[in-house]
Amino acid sequence: MENVLTNARLVLENEVLQGSVQIRDGAIADIAEGPSRSGEDMAGDYLLPGLVELHTDHLETHFSPRAGLKWNAIAAIQAHDTQVAGSGITTVLDCLRMGSGEEGGFARGEMRELADAIETAGRAGRLRAEHLLHLRCEVSTADVVDQFSDFEHDPAVRLVSLMDHAPGQRQFQTMDQYIFYYKTKRGLSDDAFKAFVARRLESSERYAAPHRTMLAAQCAARGITLASHDDATPEHVEESVGHGVRLAEFPTSIAAAEASHKAGLSVLMGAPNVVRGRSHSGNIAASDLARLGVLDVLSSDYVPFSLLHAPFILAEEIDGMSLPAAIAMVSATPARAIGLHDRGRIACGLRADLVRVQHDSGVPVCRSVWRQGDRVA
Repeated sequence: MENVLTNARLVLENEVLQGSVQIRDGAIADIAEGPSRSGEDMAGDYLLPGLVELHTDHLETHFSPRAGLKWNAIAAIQAHDTQVAGSGITTVLDCLRMGSGEEGGFARGEMRELADAIETAGRAGRLRAEHLLHLRCEVSTADVVDQFSDFEHDPAVRLVSLMDHAPGQRQFQTMDQYIFYYKTKRGLSDDAFKAFVARRLESSERYAAPHRTMLAAQCAARGITLASHDDATPEHVEESVGHGVRLAEFPTSIAAAEASHKAGLSVLMGAPNVVRGRSHSGNIAASDLARLGVLDVLSSDYVPFSLLHAPFILAEEIDGMSLPAAIAMVSATPARAIGLHDRGRIACGLRADLVRVQHDSGVPVCRSVWRQGDRVA
């Protein structure tokens, strides 16, 4: 099967080229400057590589749209997939939570059930994007290793992140933040909150270090990319490097981001942070890291469309940042981070994962999406 997309502004790895792309058998067969005599007219719109999403919690909101309520898994996945593909995302790593804490989470077996439903939906041709897995491991919980073992032989697992949301750890360096998340939002009394904090600290002290070591070793043996989460200090980064971490997710300080970048880790921040101009939790702004040259990857986190919106904001607002460099943060760099070398760029021989975007100013419009040459949105 062959197709030509012509009269497009092609966002290549190092330049924007007015030209055409020839697609053959699901791959990019040729790239030519100038218009083609035949093919589908892109009317001067941008043509981007399909976006690669490494960290989205969005599926959870469809699977459990209300506290204590579980939706039909296939229906939840299809709803999530529709929004993902409509945002230009052609490869998505769906986050599944490992570790059940008293503040929330899923019972053992529920995440395996959801992963099985993703695989079933994909085999049945129900999904527009390609779905892989990112296991978010809460290392301070007693059952995180047991839940992780449910995915021992699953080739869809491409990324594992190590998290500890106990007070004083990573994201919650100050009690002010922790009080807001776990006392104010949950309406806990002073005594109930004090007891909750004590239990979380005891659990972190008991489980976090051995679970980090155990999970890191298993990921190394299986060739799974390992991510840190919310590192706040250079000491945290040093620990992450020692565990073989290659991706630094959401560092909470400039010092941690700079140390991660210097150590060769790809620094990931949230695209919603870029769109809003600040972190929703009061931590560092992603755009500040971009200005310092230490931002490598963007993730949509909780708003899928932000992954398409944020790179255009960075290219417009950050001095010296080109549109190709900004688009690489949501395509080529995240693909490389998890070893997917067949996508993420508009280049001959790679998958024809492509996104047509209309953008002159303001919010971009996703007009069409192709995955391996097939139009999916």
